[in-house]
Amino acid sequence: MLAVTRDDRISSSGTDPMEDRPLAPYARRRSSVARPWPSWRGVLLWTVVLGGMLAMAGLVWCLHDLPATATLKSTAVRSSITLLAQDGSMLAEIGDPHGEDVTPDRLPPILAAAVIATEDRRFFSHPGIDPIGIGRALVENMRSGVVAQGGSTITQQLAKMAFLSPERSWKRKVQEAVLALGLERRYGKAELLALYLNRAYFGAGAYGADAAARRYFDKPARNLGLAEAAMLAGALKAPSRYNLVADRDAAVGRAEVVLAAMLDAGAIGEEEAARARVELCRLVPKVRTPARGWFADWVIEQVRGMPETWGRGVVVTTTVDVGLQETVEKRLETMLAGVGVRDKVGQGAVVVMTPEGAVRALVGGRDHAVSPFNRAIQAKRQPGSLFKTFVYLAAIGNGIHPDDTILDAPVRIGNWSPDNYLGRYRGQVTLRAAFAQSLNAPAVRLVDKAGVDAVIRTARRLGVESGLRRDATLALGSSEVNLLEMTGALASLASGGIGAGIHGITEIRDSDGTVLFRHEAGGAAPVAAPAEVAAMHDMMSEVVHSGTGKAAALDRPAAGKTGTSQGYRDAWFVGFTGDLVAGVWMGNDDASPMRKVVGGGHPAGLWREVMTAAHADLPVRPLRTPDVEQPTGEIPVSGRFRLEPHDQADLADGEDAESVLQWITGG
Repeated sequence: MLAVTRDDRISSSGTDPMEDRPLAPYARRRSSVARPWPSWRGVLLWTVVLGGMLAMAGLVWCLHDLPATATLKSTAVRSSITLLAQDGSMLAEIGDPHGEDVTPDRLPPILAAAVIATEDRRFFSHPGIDPIGIGRALVENMRSGVVAQGGSTITQQLAKMAFLSPERSWKRKVQEAVLALGLERRYGKAELLALYLNRAYFGAGAYGADAAARRYFDKPARNLGLAEAAMLAGALKAPSRYNLVADRDAAVGRAEVVLAAMLDAGAIGEEEAARARVELCRLVPKVRTPARGWFADWVIEQVRGMPETWGRGVVVTTTVDVGLQETVEKRLETMLAGVGVRDKVGQGAVVVMTPEGAVRALVGGRDHAVSPFNRAIQAKRQPGSLFKTFVYLAAIGNGIHPDDTILDAPVRIGNWSPDNYLGRYRGQVTLRAAFAQSLNAPAVRLVDKAGVDAVIRTARRLGVESGLRRDATLALGSSEVNLLEMTGALASLASGGIGAGIHGITEIRDSDGTVLFRHEAGGAAPVAAPAEVAAMHDMMSEVVHSGTGKAAALDRPAAGKTGTSQGYRDAWFVGFTGDLVAGVWMGNDDASPMRKVVGGGHPAGLWREVMTAAHADLPVRPLRTPDVEQPTGEIPVSGRFRLEPHDQADLADGEDAESVLQWITGG
């Protein structure tokens, strides 16, 4: 019997006898069923395939410029940094190119044990990367909420030092891991450890274990004792901090951690550890670091951040005037050791630069050997009335003139009502007089009129990078800044309104004489209009001529501004001539109050001493005031008055004179 299929029963008319429905809809229904959505297995498969392709592309990108591990021994160890002063004389040499290389067959056993116990306990068992160490670090970091531990092996650290930049990126980490695997295949463990010890930085300018041993203990690395080896191994975590010269207490504390790690690893016994702890307390550096200072520290940090200097010895020509630097250091110490003791002034900082921003002297405290902390750059303090410079410049930019008058009377903004010094007010005063006498109420009115945002933009334009409060207290210097940026900001006014590019480096050359970097003079953008600069020169000259900064007066045109923070915690004077700009800060590291020290007192006096010495061989020059077309006719005097020099009193910062007050009020 012949079987009849469903298709055989479809008539020539295109209908299905069984369904009695047109063929076309049936065909469309079959077509829709034939193309279902992909199953989850298909989606997963393609996701894996595409993810793999992307991962492979990323890996190729990471490794396309990978150096060959065979070049490790020919890769130069990072050599010394030689600093030259402005006149070409030697300023400092960082690093010790005379240290001996540690060889694989003569590894200092106690130092090798200390380094392995703290840096990479499974060094002799892993293939270059340590999954167990990475997992442990991830767990600890997740538990603490911060990056407290790293999982890099000694081999990975060697790869980074020899071939890679210090940037933090996934590409660098992938390259580091691949290079570490390659190094392990090519070199033995002892050879890798020796290469690591020859390249590692141990602080105080010492690259390599032997250079560090000679720098700190005046002996070669092969003669190190247990306590000394623990000290060097401890420095590897943070060389700039955990070294015997920079911070002895921190270095000893870190060395005790190393001894504990060695004890835990079985490298030493309890008795050895106890003797070493006693010896740690006796360790002092046998050899001091080469001539350094706050300026050298500042420049070295910049050099180390330049990729073009990595892996080579360099000679750096700087902008510093060694004679002036020494003079500033001596004058600051003399003042702090004298009247500073009487008036409870424990610290100070001074910056001297050209109007173009070339730093000639930078002193970050009273004794670099005792405290290398740079108070000119690292410390941020309230500038007080010094910040009024930006308030008045913003107001001038809004069309206000130094001869315009403003009310000096109690002012309230919200719940805040600042007082003038001694609580005295003058009524209507010119902007020139208000600025010269550093009156608070007019400054608050100006910031309210110009707008806080306009004042912040003005400060930023002149080079202030620190965080600034967005409220009216900004007018009186409530935001913390550092001395270098404030001095640079006023340098932009000293130059005639051209932005001051603060710099301490003129040129960098490698050992072959090739120029790696050169500061290009010129090309800076204007930061203030000529008329604005001229107005500020007018008012800032009045500060020195007859205002709160009279103690800073020189034998030549000068301009500046005083500043005193609340409670006499900070006292500032920053000013300039046609040749140089200088800034002075005085205070205490713990922010404790001084004995009524104001910016127009000791800081202005020290500024005068420093600038007198700096200008000893310079002819008298006017300020670099831009040429401004003067308006024809006299300025209307209705509603204005001007305090002439003979009406001004010798005032502290913000202080009022009784005679001037009586003259204003008619008393």
